[in-house]
Amino acid sequence: MRACGLQWPEGAPAGRTALPLAGKTLVITGTLPTLSREQAKERLEAAGAKVAGSVSKKTDYVLAGAEAGSKLDKARELGVAVIAEADLEELLNGHP
Repeated sequence: MRACGLQWPEGAPAGRTALPLAGKTLVITGTLPTLSREQAKERLEAAGAKVAGSVSKKTDYVLAGAEAGSKLDKARELGVAVIAEADLEELLNGHP
């Protein structure tokens, strides 16, 4: 492009912003107060998280809403951290 005469200002490469939930696996269960499951999933994935369909020992957090069932039981059995939608904002802002 430069050979054709196109020029642009040079600058330092932009730094990458670390995603607050990169490398974390979350499972969503129950009915959340203000977000649909799809909205919660989109927000989590945008923050770098993997959203799984079932709880395992590799799960970092379970996002639990009202009427959470067997996934919540499994999380408690395995000692996985359980959070509510209110805690989601803190996670998304990088505060575990």
